[in-house]
Amino acid sequence: MKPMLLAIVIAALFALDAKAQEYAILTSVESIIPAGIGRSRIIAAKDVVDPNAITRARTDGKRSDINEVTRRELKADEFEETKLLNFYSVGGINFRNIASNDAIISAKLTQMAQNGWELIFVTSGVESDGGEVDGNGIFVTRYIFKRD
Repeated sequence: MKPMLLAIVIAALFALDAKAQEYAILTSVESIIPAGIGRSRIIAAKDVVDPNAITRARTDGKRSDINEVTRRELKADEFEETKLLNFYSVGGINFRNIASNDAIISAKLTQMAQNGWELIFVTSGVESDGGEVDGNGIFVTRYIFKRD
């Protein structure tokens, strides 16, 4: 009887220690369109998504039912957006705007840490302004967090 009781206690302790991890992503999108006409934001999805509902398996390596998943099923209805300033103003690159964005993003990252989130990975990409004929560009950074 004692070995059985000991096994139950040990199993219960492991069950208490096993914690599910949760992940969150913040995405900052900063416009680098000249004259400051772009939009810059921090975006955080609030919707809970079931990936199984939008995932399909291939049956023979070629056939897939993935086209049955509609764009509507993929779109988040609830998200949070925090306004940022654009990198460019009418006078060109605006360093004050960049410093302001840094302060806003730092505050948001601090807020996430205070809520128990641990920043585990940062990745960024840019589609830069190609000059007079382009006139487009964004700087995107994804901040990936986890918590137990």
